[in-house]
Amino acid sequence: MQKAGGIIALIAGIFGTFAAGATLFVGGLGGAVGAEGADTVSNLGWGGVLFSFLTITFGAVAMGAQSKKPGILIIVSSILGAILGGTLVAIFMVLAFIGGVLALFGLPKEPVATA
Repeated sequence: MQKAGGIIALIAGIFGTFAAGATLFVGGLGGAVGAEGADTVSNLGWGGVLFSFLTITFGAVAMGAQSKKPGILIIVSSILGAILGGTLVAIFMVLAFIGGVLALFGLPKEPVATA
C-alpha cells in the first residue's frame, strides 16, 4: 500500500504540474491583455508548480521509505498545493492527498519477536 500511495502521489504531482502550467498560461494571457487580477493567477500558478514538484519528490521517496515521514510530507504538500495552487491544481492535489494517506497508513507491520 505504501508503494501504491507513492505512485498515486507521483502521478498526481505530474498532472498537477500540467495544471499549474495551464494556470500560468491563463495568468500570463490575462496579464498581456491587462486583465485585473492576472498577477494573482500567475502567483497561484507558481505555487502550484512548487507544490506539484514537492509532491512528485515526496511520492518518489515514499515508494521505498521505511518511515511515515514521506506520507506526512505528501499530505502537507497536497493541502498547501490545494490552497496555494489554484483550482486546477487543487483537483489533482486531492488525488495526492489520497496517495499520502495510503503512504502513511500502508506501512507493513513489523513482526513481533517471541522468545
